[in-house]
Amino acid sequence: MDYLSKLENQSIYIMREAFNKFEKLGMLWSIGKDSTVLLWLARKAFLGHVPFPLVHVDTTYKIPSMIEYRDKVVREWNLSLVVGKNKSVLGTGMTYPNGRATRVECCGTLKKDALKEVLEQQGFTGVIVGVRRDEEPTRAKERYFSPRDKNMEWNVEDQPPELWDQFKTDYEKGTHIRIHPLLHWTELNIWEYIERENIPVIPLYFANEKGERYRSIGCAPCTFPIKSNARTVRQIIEELRHTKTSERAGRAQDKESEDAFEKLRRDGYM
Repeated sequence: MDYLSKLENQSIYIMREAFNKFEKLGMLWSIGKDSTVLLWLARKAFLGHVPFPLVHVDTTYKIPSMIEYRDKVVREWNLSLVVGKNKSVLGTGMTYPNGRATRVECCGTLKKDALKEVLEQQGFTGVIVGVRRDEEPTRAKERYFSPRDKNMEWNVEDQPPELWDQFKTDYEKGTHIRIHPLLHWTELNIWEYIERENIPVIPLYFANEKGERYRSIGCAPCTFPIKSNARTVRQIIEELRHTKTSERAGRAQDKESEDAFEKLRRDGYM
């Protein structure tokens, strides 16, 4: 078995374990490469059918082609989609693009708080998320089955051990569980798998006529492209094998304060 098949098998095993153990599951879909690979794996794990709804947190500031891609995939793959928005904050205009909040504050209300609200409304006991350990230092502290308290806050110092594929799935009532089937993948693995499986990803990842592409995608005011001539998946793979630039170099909110991202994640962010 090649290494991509081993990664795939482990992720499918984790996803099936979650489906078996938790009463009501949802899966976050950011429309990016990682969560789209996660969606592909879910379809493989359950024989072409995704037995839980996708959850997309829409800040209303996403790049327009992201929403077009989202709706196209939902139609073509016959998926159930739940869209969450923080309508109260959007209504008052207390956002970064309006000049009335910092980037981190805006992420907190439009992403973190909106996520909490939609998960509570839907009554999910567990949520499948496409985070990877290599993407960002805070995520390296995660577990495959990661408990949150009733407020969905994460205590990074109190995480269960996970040895020899033995996962803790029995928690007190009211505990919120995040499931991370891609934790052991790298950015390079993701693109190699996209190439092998011919997974359709949003064109923003490929270089345009200006010699720019997005390596990580999010809200338009806070996400910027990198210089690149990679126009195909194979060219992206070759670029990643030699680059020394971090994956989230184009994410402006990460640079606002040294521990901004960890604070967001402790409070319930993805």
